Amino acid sequence: MEASSPLSLPQTPYQYYSVPEASPKPFKRSFVTSLMEAAALRTPFKEDTYFVSHLKKSEKKALKELRERLSVLYDSSSTSECSMWGIPLLSNDEKADVVLLKFLRARDFRVQDSLHMLEQCLSWRKEFGADNIVDEDLGFKELEGVVASMHGYDREGHPVCYNDYGVFRDKEMYERIFGDEEKLKKFLRWRVQVLEKGINLLDFKPGGVNSIIQVTDLKDMPKRELRSASKQILSLFQDNYPEMVARKIFINVPWYFSMLYSVFSPFLTHRTKSKFVISKEGNVAETLYKFIRPENIPVQYGGLSRPIDLQNAPPKPASEFTVKGGEKVSIQIEGIEAGATITWDIVVGGWDLEYSAEFVPNAVGSYCIAVEKAGKIAPSEEAIRNSFTSREAGKMVLSLDNTASRRKKVAAYGYFVRKPTV
Repeated sequence: MEASSPLSLPQTPYQYYSVPEASPKPFKRSFVTSLMEAAALRTPFKEDTYFVSHLKKSEKKALKELRERLSVLYDSSSTSECSMWGIPLLSNDEKADVVLLKFLRARDFRVQDSLHMLEQCLSWRKEFGADNIVDEDLGFKELEGVVASMHGYDREGHPVCYNDYGVFRDKEMYERIFGDEEKLKKFLRWRVQVLEKGINLLDFKPGGVNSIIQVTDLKDMPKRELRSASKQILSLFQDNYPEMVARKIFINVPWYFSMLYSVFSPFLTHRTKSKFVISKEGNVAETLYKFIRPENIPVQYGGLSRPIDLQNAPPKPASEFTVKGGEKVSIQIEGIEAGATITWDIVVGGWDLEYSAEFVPNAVGSYCIAVEKAGKIAPSEEAIRNSFTSREAGKMVLSLDNTASRRKKVAAYGYFVRKPTV
């Protein structure tokens, strides 16, 4: 028997509303699903606050010693040589402490190892020209927003970097970008540029946002061809950007990845493993919604955000809800005036259900208007965006029919209304 959940919402321009969450029906988990979930549900990584007062006595001692040994290598006039991201490391202020603590934590507060890592990084940044790389035109416009890009923030305010190397399955594209050693070096330089743009968004203050989120899409990734580039990127980031990633989310993970993870997991530190979140194909939106609001997630990953949106005003909060298996849901946006234009976005993670939109006039005897006829939306479909200008007062009804499925699905929508011009 079909279940129906109407959600009637009073309409207010430029306002979004919360929708109550529905409970899912149980479904059987495969061995692979259970293994992935076990990996994803480890004790989550707890980011360092970088308050010196929160450090252990031994950690405070290590920070003090690192400062002293650094000052021996670089005198106070060497500000440009001993600085990172515009922060003089000899300044003895809280921003410098944040950077130094990142290197100390990356080496378990072993001062000599931390100092060596810091020296190597300073040398690399000078040779690589990392301080000015953000302003360079490296000629990779076709890769921006496709292969790697900073896009929005997570629920805690961390900048999010999305990575997707599936485009390199195209041999022509691969040869154009990785055809020889010089091309590879240029790509690596561009990849560092993307990361540096994200780091420029950080606070470098105790209690602030001091790291980013990495979301890596493994779907169609040509592993063998990208092995060399992947190793070099990983090496660059590990050696020169310690503790810059708060969480690593792997999405569209193939079944064999979980097997490999179980093999290599014992060799990873608890701190590293606690940063990992692993999500198989089909669970992308459900996974990302736990960490990132829908209005900040790109449409290709089950969110509501489009590149053009980032060029306008900051995104307005979307409403999140769930659609239970075997359930119909209708979202009713009321109070639309005659002549007003309503624009809405709606998405369901993994769609595979029927969707329709209808305008219902208030006046008795007026005909309902099928704005979007009922039709099946494929799992690969991105968020729907549409507009409608009403000739008379009424309400918009967005309908979702999930009666053919037993699976709960996460969903989100948002809208705004432009009042009629006088």
